Amino acid sequence: MFAVVLFLTFSFVSSGAAAGPRLHNKQLYKFSYTAEVLLDKAKGSKEGGAGYKISSEVNINLVWRDPSSKDDQLIQLPTRMRAEISADTNNAIQDFCSTQQISNVRIDHVSPRSGKKNILQGSTVDSILGKNKLAALTKPFLVHLKNGKTKAFYSYWTEPAVIKNLKRGLASLLQFQLQTGKVVENDISGRCTVQYQAAKDQITRTKILDTCKTSETGFTTHSKVLGVGRKSSSVTVFTLEDGFIRSAVAEETHSLAVNARRSTAAKVVSRQTLVKTGKEAGPLEVAGKDVASVVKSVDGKLAAVGIVAEKVKSKCKGCPTLFEHWQAEQKQLEPASLSKASAPRSFLALIQSIRKASKDEILKVLKSASKTSLPQVVDAVTSSQTPESLDAMIEFLNFTDAKGLVLQERFLYACGFASHPNERMLHDISKGKIGSEEIKESVVIIMGALVHKLCLKGGCNLPTVVQVKKMILEGPDSTKVESEVQVYLLALKNSLLPEAIPIFTKYAESEVGSYNTIALTALQRYDVSLLTSEVKRTVNRIYHQTQRIYEKNVRVAAADVILSSNPSYMEVKNLLLSIGNLPHEMNKYMLSKIQDNLRFQLPASKVIRQALKDMVSHNYDRFSKVGSSSAFSGFMARSGDLTSTYSLDILYSGSGILRRSNMNIYGASKDAMLHGLQVAIEAQGLESLIAATPDEGEEDLESFAGMSALLFDVQLRPVTFFKGYSDLMAKMFSMTGDPMNVVKGLILLTDHSEVLQLQSGLKANAEFQGGLAIDISGGMEISLWYRESKTSVNNRGALVVTGNVTVDMDFLRAGMEVSFETEASLDFITTVQFSEYPFLVCMQMDKATFPVREYLTKYEHVPSGKSSQLRKQRRLIVSGSEFPLHQENSNMCKRVFDSSW
Repeated sequence: MFAVVLFLTFSFVSSGAAAGPRLHNKQLYKFSYTAEVLLDKAKGSKEGGAGYKISSEVNINLVWRDPSSKDDQLIQLPTRMRAEISADTNNAIQDFCSTQQISNVRIDHVSPRSGKKNILQGSTVDSILGKNKLAALTKPFLVHLKNGKTKAFYSYWTEPAVIKNLKRGLASLLQFQLQTGKVVENDISGRCTVQYQAAKDQITRTKILDTCKTSETGFTTHSKVLGVGRKSSSVTVFTLEDGFIRSAVAEETHSLAVNARRSTAAKVVSRQTLVKTGKEAGPLEVAGKDVASVVKSVDGKLAAVGIVAEKVKSKCKGCPTLFEHWQAEQKQLEPASLSKASAPRSFLALIQSIRKASKDEILKVLKSASKTSLPQVVDAVTSSQTPESLDAMIEFLNFTDAKGLVLQERFLYACGFASHPNERMLHDISKGKIGSEEIKESVVIIMGALVHKLCLKGGCNLPTVVQVKKMILEGPDSTKVESEVQVYLLALKNSLLPEAIPIFTKYAESEVGSYNTIALTALQRYDVSLLTSEVKRTVNRIYHQTQRIYEKNVRVAAADVILSSNPSYMEVKNLLLSIGNLPHEMNKYMLSKIQDNLRFQLPASKVIRQALKDMVSHNYDRFSKVGSSSAFSGFMARSGDLTSTYSLDILYSGSGILRRSNMNIYGASKDAMLHGLQVAIEAQGLESLIAATPDEGEEDLESFAGMSALLFDVQLRPVTFFKGYSDLMAKMFSMTGDPMNVVKGLILLTDHSEVLQLQSGLKANAEFQGGLAIDISGGMEISLWYRESKTSVNNRGALVVTGNVTVDMDFLRAGMEVSFETEASLDFITTVQFSEYPFLVCMQMDKATFPVREYLTKYEHVPSGKSSQLRKQRRLIVSGSEFPLHQENSNMCKRVFDSSW
């Protein structure tokens, strides 16, 4: 009895409810089919988007079914094929071989067009597609479905890939199941997770596009702040009639936007509609043992070509060569144009051209560029990040030549800023002989930055990465030369390797001040969760000098680490209790630091408020300290997309001479933080100039002044203004007041490329790039005659961000470009007058008035040469301003610059 029940149950499951669509024998199903794609702004526009719509009539009929499973089925097209298939029907196997016939093809604009904007007016499908593609489109293809899933797609190998993809799009629309649930399916989009929701005569299919795995992969910027966000959805609603489709409506949407400015966005909408228009008598099923034999009997030239989309290589007709493009753009890349938005715009366009060029073409441009434009060409070629561009740069640059420092360093910095570096880039810069000591230093420092980016992409175990990690981790202890130890520490600072934390902890307590500062500022860059109790004990020992005396700038760096790493109540209380027992200017600095934390609601502010409830910590004597040192944070810009903040920390020696100036700019977007800029100026051993007494622990310091820059999370090689008393005196008498360049060039900030394979068979290419022309310089000027010193940090930049989305079907092309650009400057100047005591110190941070221009371009093109273009632009003016600092500074500036005071 059990065996009988089991058999009956099995029989019911096998021949019961359908798993997917079922076609009837001797029936020809007639449908109207439309596939369209639209490119537009994220919120749409009055004039409509760019794009096309392809419509046709489709006939579908059953060819073959496996008799043991009604859900194993095929679909056929022309009458010729139907005649061949119906030759023998005695031995029918019921697998779903459906044959499909596409006819009466039409092509239209997706949005209504009139007059000259209707570039399809007067054209025929034959003239647009061409006879060969039209013939291929109307040729038959077969689909093998099993339980509603596509098992095979049969077409002709010789057909153009774009035509096969259109057919695959139609085939993918016929795939569904009748039960609610989540499954993994193969279709034109790749291998995707799909959610089905079944109701009476209606099925909703939701494809989770982020899960789709395809062979066409793109790349994106490692930083979320500078990156591009995408939201995608794909929903198909089927209504059923008599076991098969009455209608199927699919809509797929991809919205892409620049994270830092979400108005720079584009939307791709793909729709498919299949509607039943009738039914009539059709051919009989075909006899055959299996699918392969049936397909062979239908047409021996049909082959299983795969349901996943093929790559389509678009050929650019009439496009300029790289050299022709360079000749058209070279004027915009001369130094005189670098402050204008035209420079980064030409830079981005040149990168796109370089990415399609051969090594020889790239070398031709490098060798033909003028001496003044060549550094900018090096920026563009390196930023292209193709094997050909890297080969060209390595061959062009002679690293054994010490005179080639400028170009070599531009190449290395561009590698450090690379948006998606690979192992080969790291390998190539770490090998070979180098003639210049400065370049040797830059190579090591930039290798650290590349290790960090490769590890973020999961490449920490790549052979070259492992080798370089070993070198920089062992580097500080492998040499006794101070400059070499500093370079290795800076490389580790760029790498952000967790294994480097014990090394920084050790060197933070070194007897060499420069080691202390690098190690402490490096620790501040790590996630708080990685900072162990040993690290915290170390920085507290340094600040409170429990083991030995440290320089002031080292102690305040330790305080910065304590306050930024979730300090405990006792840590904060001890910091507060130290105020009043510190050197004069350090007292004022720490007081400003505490007040800045409270005012700006920095992470430590909550614990500080708790500690201040204790009157021993919080009293008038402690909070009335005076001096010129300060710490201040503020907002540069606030919007729903991006919050930009700045901080200015100034520490003076007891004699009133600048000890440390530190300016930082941060950007936060989508729960991500980017350290956009840091410019730190340090000076020491200058008390002899004004016959002043050095502070405790700084009596024997050598005269020195220099500047260090960190740009977009990449630490650059520090710049020295002077070192030693004789160098100082020589520089003082030859000082012109002109700033010294720290970094100058073109940087690829945003770099996002992806292929959006649409279910309709069409393909959209999305490219978002952001380019920055930047010039950061700084200087220090001392006048003994006027008893005045001035330090300046000057930042000049022009930014362009473009987003380009195109649908190129070879026979039709539509696209949309969104972009914005701006040109801005930011100056930070500190003036100190030491003609009287206490010294007068005035800090100024000025932003000049700058424009912001936004552009929108939509375009369509057909093979006949006809094209239409819609271009819009908007211009905004952002007023200049002086960023606010604390009130004491404002009062001091009045005294410095108001002669009537």
